[in-house]
Amino acid sequence: MSFEVDLTNLPPLTEAQKAELAALDALPDEAIDTSDIPPLTEEFWSEAVRGKYYRPTKTATTVRIDSDVLAWLRRQGPGYQTRLNAILRREMLAALKKG
Repeated sequence: MSFEVDLTNLPPLTEAQKAELAALDALPDEAIDTSDIPPLTEEFWSEAVRGKYYRPTKTATTVRIDSDVLAWLRRQGPGYQTRLNAILRREMLAALKKG
């Protein structure tokens, strides 16, 4: 059995749920029992990969691109939209690094 949840349209929290969340929020960190959580060793972090399972959502949109740019992308073979997205992502990440 599987269920689908629409994360954009979640049901409102009940008063009991709100009270439980408020009680948890009021707990100091020292009062939280973390004994069942294994420690994260240096070995764990040395093999960690950022974003290994991250898959960004895709949005269909209409954009106006210069004809010569689109022709250049298409001449490189199938997957021009993926290449265009990669170029835009590279530029976005570079701009974010600059701050």
